[in-house]
Amino acid sequence: MKGEAITVRGQVQGVGFRPTVWRIATELGLAGEVRNTGEGVEIRLWGAGLERFAERLRAEVPALARIERIDRAPLDGPPPQGFKIAASAAGRLRASVTPDAATCAACLAEVRDPFARRYRYPFANCTNCGPRFSIVEAAPYDRDKTTMRDFALCPDCRDEYQDPADRRFHAQPIACHACGPRAWIEHLGGGAVNHEAFSMLDDVDAAGGMLMMGHIIAIKGIGGFHLACDATKAEVVARLRTRKRRRGKAFALMARDVEVIRRYGAVSEEEEALLVSPAAPIVLLKATGEPLPEAVAPGLDRLGFMLPCTPLHHLMLRRMTRPVVMTSGNISGRPQCVTNDQARAALAEVADFALMHDRGIANRIDDSVLRVDLGRPCLLRRARGYAPAPIALPEGFDREAQVLALGGELKNTFCLVKDGQAVLSQHMGDLEDAATAEDVAHNLALYRQLYAHVPSLIAVDGHPDYLSTKRGQDLAAREDLPLIEVQHHHAHVAACLAENGWPLDGPPVLGIVLDGLGYATDGTVWGGEFLAGDYRGFRRLGCLKPVALPGGAAAVREPWRNAYAHLMAEMGWAEFAMNFGHLEVFARLEAAPRATLDAMIAKGLNAPLSSSCGRLFDAAAALCGLAWEAQAYEGEAAMRLEAALDPAALAEPDDLAYPFSIPLLGGTGLPYIEPLAAWRALLGDLHLKTPTGVISARFHRGLAKAVVAMAVRLSGSERSYPTVVLSGGCVQNATLFALVHEGLEARGFSVLSHETVPANDGGLALGQAVVALASRQEEPGERHVPRDPGAGRRDQ
Repeated sequence: MKGEAITVRGQVQGVGFRPTVWRIATELGLAGEVRNTGEGVEIRLWGAGLERFAERLRAEVPALARIERIDRAPLDGPPPQGFKIAASAAGRLRASVTPDAATCAACLAEVRDPFARRYRYPFANCTNCGPRFSIVEAAPYDRDKTTMRDFALCPDCRDEYQDPADRRFHAQPIACHACGPRAWIEHLGGGAVNHEAFSMLDDVDAAGGMLMMGHIIAIKGIGGFHLACDATKAEVVARLRTRKRRRGKAFALMARDVEVIRRYGAVSEEEEALLVSPAAPIVLLKATGEPLPEAVAPGLDRLGFMLPCTPLHHLMLRRMTRPVVMTSGNISGRPQCVTNDQARAALAEVADFALMHDRGIANRIDDSVLRVDLGRPCLLRRARGYAPAPIALPEGFDREAQVLALGGELKNTFCLVKDGQAVLSQHMGDLEDAATAEDVAHNLALYRQLYAHVPSLIAVDGHPDYLSTKRGQDLAAREDLPLIEVQHHHAHVAACLAENGWPLDGPPVLGIVLDGLGYATDGTVWGGEFLAGDYRGFRRLGCLKPVALPGGAAAVREPWRNAYAHLMAEMGWAEFAMNFGHLEVFARLEAAPRATLDAMIAKGLNAPLSSSCGRLFDAAAALCGLAWEAQAYEGEAAMRLEAALDPAALAEPDDLAYPFSIPLLGGTGLPYIEPLAAWRALLGDLHLKTPTGVISARFHRGLAKAVVAMAVRLSGSERSYPTVVLSGGCVQNATLFALVHEGLEARGFSVLSHETVPANDGGLALGQAVVALASRQEEPGERHVPRDPGAGRRDQ
């Protein structure tokens, strides 16, 4: 009888893949077995329906599974009797680790069914939903290698676990009231909870009641603790903001269903599909309808909503007809708590009560954040529900190479390359916090163990003071590995190329990277770049105007400094005073320590030149009176400027958009975008008392037109670069992104942008990894794009 050995690689463990194989094989009358191995899922088959089996396997793949590759080989030997699911083989994991998934419809129906065994059980799950990555500690993914190993299965759960026809067959987190984790309420900061006050309600219901009563609750979820309160009570939201020490950044929200969300935000079909997807991310929605307190999202026009992702959250909110704040359970700037003891110690002065449980969290993972742009999802933070799903490397990359890339300083992630796949870690935060740096070390050790990763090469950002760069240098020295430094903006372009499957030997593209700051070795700081490049190298073709950053890091925190520097760069104080001395902004700048700033700029002392698009937005926002003194969080000024925008003003005649010119940079001949005329027009509108929303629209339109004009100029009439890549944190500005994207397409460009990998620094590690790998595959003397001297990657 004909036999075949099939190895399936991809997201195929812990997702009901083996029961699907068993069902199809049984229905086709095939003999053999299926088991998990270190390679993925191994299937051994005998029978006449092998081709039909392969067709059905791809067509009927489970909801959470993703097949990356199927290898088939002839199999010798006699067939066994029947078909069985065999025990997992020992060995290191080469398949992907499955992301956590929100509660499926079948489990939710059970939790709501008074006659079901798991009625109102907060931890119900099956092979289609529940914790995965957050509980795994080693490979392969079996119960004894997760935090569920301490919960022995009761007879009923064991029967389900062992029945291939049951949707809970080998669902590793399987549990019920009799044998699984339990939840309870504690009073933080001392004292006991009077359970009798809640009558017959259980503790999860009681937590929902406490939220309605105006309490702040710490809630243990899948990947860490959250802090929750009633989002409609202004005084409670303000109290949470004070206790958490979160000055201005928006809070995430949760509602029990989409109908509640629609009362507060506009929800399109695409946005609803994301909200109810297994990933259950935070989706940024336009605020409409009933207003929420200003303290929920100060100065912004979008609300970040998500739906319950576990039975515990569904049960807690079932009677809650209002949204609740659901923000990370931490003091701002620190990693969220994951253990009960951490919550008791760190959140005692923040939350009134805590809803805890005794299922361990092996891996901290925050909520993912998305927005829909031009009808497509755009990940702003890649975490729960998405990480660590692998990204297949494009055609041409070495499938055998192993690379480790350490990412950037902000929004840190790292990336492991192995078996032709890039595994991008979950978002971990800013490395300036020591606890976050410790979290990175823990996760890095875990990933290397899970994937049996032994790198032959390490990639880092070119900034010598980044903690991620220093970590990479230490690892390279300790493990005697070559180190490649990748220029920040080149990594942004490469990440977008890799996400879009651009082949290694594909033609060069025009990369437009608009962000805050990126290190370059030419003595300036980049942040608004036009690069001709591919994976192997790049050449700088143009930029935004380099303007001093008076005070260095202080200029990043205080937008008024950028406003002053931009006005003085060409206009000068005399012209400003003569034409605009009557404006409030003039009085505010006149009262500033101008002499100190002037001296710093003149001497180049702690005032590096920067082409940063982020700082350009800071200047415009400050001139409009937004976030003048300081930003409470990265990007606040720019976000407030976009939020203030009047959409109707986007339809004004083109000549009302602020004018930017494209002269040549002295000494280099490099074309750059000059904002002087835009500043004069903006100040003129301030004189005319033009509404801030109209000013914002004119600024966005003018800058977008200039970016498109620069792309047309650099590509030439021959369209030397028919494909344009858009990347960097500033393209997460939805208005700017849409105007630039549509403008480029209208002029015949093909535009690549981000969807599954963040355009911000959360995607840097992927770009670093593919640039480093491409450099090792480069033939001697072969380079598609000449590199800028001192600005490309550097081998050590």
